[in-house]
Amino acid sequence: MQLLGKIMGDPNKRDLKAIQPLIDKINALEPAIQALSDEALAAKTEEFRSQLYLHLKGGLVLENELVKLFHEALKTVDTYAQKCTDEQLHSAITEYRQELERRRDLEHYLRDNLQDILSEGFETAYEKLFPALIPLRVTAAMDRAEERQKWPDEAKEPQQATLALLKEIEPILEDIDSDVWEEAFDSAWPSFEEERRNAPDKEEGADERLERLLGKIFANLQPEIVALKAEAIDQLIPDMTKRYRTGKTLEDLLPEAFAVVREVGWRRIKMRHYDVQLIGGVVLHQGKIAEMKTGEGKTLVATLPVYLNALTGKGVHVVTVNDYLARRDAEWMGQIYRFLGLTVGVVVNAVEPQTPERRAAYNADITYGTNSEFGFDYLRDNMVTSLDQTVMRDLNYAIVDEVDNILIDEARTPLIISGQGQESTDMYVQFARWAPRLKHEIDYTIEEKTRTVILTEAGIDKLEQLAGVKNIYDENNLDLTRYMENAIKAQIIFKRDKDYIVKDGEVIIVDEFTGRQMPGRRYSEGLHQAIEAKEGVKVQRENHTLATITYQNFFRLYKKLAGMTGTALTEAEELHKIYKLDVMVIPTNMPMIRENLPDLIYRHSEAKFNAVVEEIKALHEEGVPVLVGTTSVENSEYLSEKLDRQGIPHNVLNAKNHAREAQIVAQAGRSGAVTIATNMAGRGTDILLGGNPEGYFDSILRKHAEQVNYIREMPSRTEDEQADKEEAIQQYIENMTEEEKNELLQQKVRECEEDHKRVVALGGLHIIGTERHESRRIDNQLRGRAGRQGDPGQSRFFLALDDELLRRFAADRVSKVMEMVGMEEDMPLESGMVSRLIEQAQTKVEGYNFDIRKNVVDYDDVIAKQREVIYADRRAVLERADMHERVLDMIRAEVNKLVDACIPGNMVTEEEQLEKLLTLMEAWVHVPEDVLPENIHAIRREDLRRKLLDLTIEHYEERGEKLDESAKQNPGLGIPTIRDVERSYTLQIVDRLWMDHIDALDVMRASIHFRSIGQRDPLVEFKNEAFRMFEELKAAIQYHIVNELLKFLRGDITIRVQQPAPQRKAPRKLRTNADDLARTIGQAKSDADDRPVAGTSRRNGAAAGQRGQNGHGRAPVGAQTARASAPMRIGRNDPCPCGSGKKYKKCHGA
Repeated sequence: MQLLGKIMGDPNKRDLKAIQPLIDKINALEPAIQALSDEALAAKTEEFRSQLYLHLKGGLVLENELVKLFHEALKTVDTYAQKCTDEQLHSAITEYRQELERRRDLEHYLRDNLQDILSEGFETAYEKLFPALIPLRVTAAMDRAEERQKWPDEAKEPQQATLALLKEIEPILEDIDSDVWEEAFDSAWPSFEEERRNAPDKEEGADERLERLLGKIFANLQPEIVALKAEAIDQLIPDMTKRYRTGKTLEDLLPEAFAVVREVGWRRIKMRHYDVQLIGGVVLHQGKIAEMKTGEGKTLVATLPVYLNALTGKGVHVVTVNDYLARRDAEWMGQIYRFLGLTVGVVVNAVEPQTPERRAAYNADITYGTNSEFGFDYLRDNMVTSLDQTVMRDLNYAIVDEVDNILIDEARTPLIISGQGQESTDMYVQFARWAPRLKHEIDYTIEEKTRTVILTEAGIDKLEQLAGVKNIYDENNLDLTRYMENAIKAQIIFKRDKDYIVKDGEVIIVDEFTGRQMPGRRYSEGLHQAIEAKEGVKVQRENHTLATITYQNFFRLYKKLAGMTGTALTEAEELHKIYKLDVMVIPTNMPMIRENLPDLIYRHSEAKFNAVVEEIKALHEEGVPVLVGTTSVENSEYLSEKLDRQGIPHNVLNAKNHAREAQIVAQAGRSGAVTIATNMAGRGTDILLGGNPEGYFDSILRKHAEQVNYIREMPSRTEDEQADKEEAIQQYIENMTEEEKNELLQQKVRECEEDHKRVVALGGLHIIGTERHESRRIDNQLRGRAGRQGDPGQSRFFLALDDELLRRFAADRVSKVMEMVGMEEDMPLESGMVSRLIEQAQTKVEGYNFDIRKNVVDYDDVIAKQREVIYADRRAVLERADMHERVLDMIRAEVNKLVDACIPGNMVTEEEQLEKLLTLMEAWVHVPEDVLPENIHAIRREDLRRKLLDLTIEHYEERGEKLDESAKQNPGLGIPTIRDVERSYTLQIVDRLWMDHIDALDVMRASIHFRSIGQRDPLVEFKNEAFRMFEELKAAIQYHIVNELLKFLRGDITIRVQQPAPQRKAPRKLRTNADDLARTIGQAKSDADDRPVAGTSRRNGAAAGQRGQNGHGRAPVGAQTARASAPMRIGRNDPCPCGSGKKYKKCHGA
């Protein structure tokens, strides 16, 4: 590899070299930009936007903008587009979307493809545009024609009638002479008639016949159309070519745009981008990951590509790890954007979902927010019942801050919106009492690497005795092993103050990477409930998943994605394989001079912590600031107690006191400061040598107030006296003038500057790691807190053989080395070989975790494709002004299915066939006796099919018209129209069955690995099964829509309209698994190492099935649709079930 590197060169250096000419251009433009006035600088945004080719003004991709785009694209090409009004064109766009469902979003199609089409020199522009646009013109006009005049009676002259219809669409191609129309008809009619003669039994409705004939006519017209329009295209080419050649791309604008942002940054916030930051901006614009060391100004770097890409008006999302950083960066960097005329929005937990405020934030040019908020809004937007409830625009471009934390560490935690399940929690409490009775290595074994529990034969026997069952593998007892395994995990593997904390009667997970609390997140499959039972707090029920998506699939929805972090190179392979993101290491502005000292390894943790305390004590006495990193709350508090006994003042930053995070970090660089932190990943605040007075100014004000004479002399022995003193302090601070506060701040700034010099002279910040993390990235992030922007610093890790990482993956090999050299208990081993062994162990764990995440992606990709189809269909329902024709098509399809299922041959051969069919039909529509002949054996299947189709459609239309009339006559009652009912039922049924489908897939996924026993690839098997289930889902959706709509209209419509179909409200109060969602509770799922990740228990399916609309239960997705939720079969001559004594056909079947 080294030889190959010498031959090929360093790819990172090669890429940096390719970027350098752009940096030179930016620097060359700087003098001219600096000479501009504020007004001229602010005007640059509109200047840039006017230069962008096919720019959509204002950034709002709306249909009125689409109309303008149509007029421009079709100018002199299509006389129809020239003549029609905007309203007509809006209508045509809607119909076009209905006609071409595969290309369901015309806006996307044109925006994504028109520029590419026109960029090919325009020689083939017409050929590519015409096929896309002619269906819009023809099908829209045909629809209007069919509404006005149906197929003529047989007595009429077909040619005359057809030409009368063609007059309706003549404006499309009015330049074609009438004799050409007649010639086209004469060519089409014979083949049309021949088809009818060759298929006499084929039953066609009037609409089908008209559509088939017109299709043949237009096929004959197409050569004429092409010839007619070719001349217009030739005239169009020069003008469009000139426009395209003068237009600019974002790449063309990049140097000047970056120079403008750099100048505005200096004028507004007194920060000027270094050249290395310009390089980072280019890398982010290219859709890559920029690895920039701590303190190199990633927040400022982001302003460059954010501004450039916001010029398109399509929206830019800046993704942060928490609400604080989203607000801070939006306000701080927003000064640059607002100066340049761009709007900035913030999406945080405090902004209520699906509100105008949140929609306004997304409609801004630039939107800051957290990864979870963006993801949850995507899911919510695909659960709404009307378009005006959506808040997001298309996912265009995103820059992810701390990209490795979000795209890798958080990738195993999917976004889940869930509702409350129905399962009892008593079993968890019972098994929490039983778990201590089982003995390790006798009744169960523990696999530490995967953190799983396996019951032995003895353990199974003991569990059967405790539960009082004969066979634990009986169908009714299968959950018992899950309860017991979770109870043992809770007792033995998951530790309080390490994996979780208990706060206010609630179990809160602690993020293993950042040490932060994760309120709202829960382990799934019953593990969280088992921990709650162990701790004696209220056990909450498991949840039912309504919508879910992994971060991997969510962020891959963006057209362009970029990210920045201080540590990504070690995960470059994963980032490329999953996200197609390349990592570029950006050079530091100042040379890195931090010294990374070799690891010190001890036999036991006690000796290690004693050595850490001695090291801290020596450094503290010298005045060196020390940052100590631990991997758990438990270890941080243990070390804190040891420091207290030594009389060493210190601050502790962990999941229990994260509220003081900013103040603690701001003081961590002061001379003599000692700070214990439970991991430093994603903290988002730099540690400045000498301290950052602005970061802990509240503390400065408080200490100043406490030194005032009358406050210092106030007693504080009782609670009342303490409250009085606290009130006096707050009152004093409020009464201070701004001048007094500023003077105090400047005094502290001067003190910190002096302190900075002392700390630098002492060697800078000293980092002590008390344990290696599973990921090298986390260790590097801890080290990276020292040595920022050329500052000095040191780092060293103190390890012990009983540390979790070493115990699980490298203890044997390291222990042998220590025995070979005859190490004493309290003597450390300092060896490069041992450090390499530890790094190998970390690499092994990283590979193991990558395999887990890759496995999640592989399986979720299957679900993602299905999700995309369902969400696209759902969106089409919302966008469709009228889906009546689609419903009629579904009714025809379901009636055809019933006929084919009940009568397999061409003739009715048995009375049972007819009885079965009519019984099923009676649930939807009353079938009068006179519809059928007396001799059932004379009934042809196709005759019966046609009669039932006509009867059902006529019944549906008649009842729908009656509902519409009731709505019209009673406007104040809120009675829905048939179109409202169709949309409402369709959305409800799609959502309901999709949720069941998610559950079914998750159940299958949990057991699919057993297929490997039969030498089958579980992933391939999952794909095949998922495809089969999805086909059944689509069939079930169609059946339930037809079934519930016809049942809704089956009864007395005057009664029905008093209680119309329920309009489901937007899911604003559903549960999510977001961080800090105090008003909601979600659920995550554990993967092999029980990190909170995807899913939820699927054992509450029966309860979930009770939530059908209007009393109808859910049919299993896997069931045959003809049988799903079928009504009770009652023969027409059977007694009516109402008890009247009459036959069914003479009573309720009449």
